[in-house]
Amino acid sequence: MTLRVAVQMDPLETININGDSSFHLMLAAQARGHELWHYDVGSLAYDTMSGAGGRVTAWAAPVTVQRVAGDHFQRGDYRKIDLGAEIDVVLMRQDPPFDLGYITGTHILERLAGETLVVNDPVSVRNAPEKVMVLDFARFMPPTLVARRIEDVKAFQARNIAQGLGGDLVIKPLHGNGGKAVFRIPADGSNLGALIEMFHNAWVEPFMVQPFLPGVAKGDKRIVLVDGVVAGAINRKPGEGEFRSNLAVGGSAEPCDLTAREEEICAALGPVLKQQGLVFVGIDVIGGEWLTEINVTSPTGIVAIDRFNGSDTGGLIWDAIETRHAAMLRG
Repeated sequence: MTLRVAVQMDPLETININGDSSFHLMLAAQARGHELWHYDVGSLAYDTMSGAGGRVTAWAAPVTVQRVAGDHFQRGDYRKIDLGAEIDVVLMRQDPPFDLGYITGTHILERLAGETLVVNDPVSVRNAPEKVMVLDFARFMPPTLVARRIEDVKAFQARNIAQGLGGDLVIKPLHGNGGKAVFRIPADGSNLGALIEMFHNAWVEPFMVQPFLPGVAKGDKRIVLVDGVVAGAINRKPGEGEFRSNLAVGGSAEPCDLTAREEEICAALGPVLKQQGLVFVGIDVIGGEWLTEINVTSPTGIVAIDRFNGSDTGGLIWDAIETRHAAMLRG
């Protein structure tokens, strides 16, 4: 069955076609004969006067894609489309920040329920930002603090030292992405006050604090689950002079297998992700044992996974989407 697919993502002109997971998914969809549309989340609209119960629309254009640098897409004319009546599947793939604009987009897309399949499910995405959903699986996490007061951070640091976990900390925005604004705080706390001031000025929400894990030098594993089942993994290693391993900040990828602990983590997460309609998820595990994030907004990593493993993760994701869409039509 040919599906009409609308991809809600950042401008096609700006993507890196060699590593962008959204582009990879578009290529996989096109190979199956699906029709592609592209739109920006800023053009989403909901009109209560357009029909019974209201209609969700977007300013979109049909596109075709190809893996040719400098000529990777062709775009037709923009027009207002009805995402319920004219589209079968919406891929919600714009990059965070997970702010009120992002949240409002999920509220609008939620109104397509039962009419158009949205991947990942917008209700679950709204309720499961990367560094919040993971708190439900604290048994797999390193000691973690979510707070705003410097006194709480100091007490957390002192407790880690007392428990032999070391005094160095990592502090990061609760709704950040791509390794941005992730800082290491030394045991003496010399830059703690200044960093917390910066976080207070930049973000209204609490931030996340964890002990610095030396195992990150060996890599930060990205494991992709498709409808709750492991599809593959890569190990991301920090670049020279860097402790962050995100590919977006200079990390490098290498093939890897899963440890017994990582398999245990995936077995615990899988049924929950599937039940919540989180079809494409990327989890991050440090040192083979510490779960740090569950990425559901716009997960990445499938291009490198397929390159190393000769796999077709994009195809697996579309298998899952097509199965869910058929089930939706059956009611």
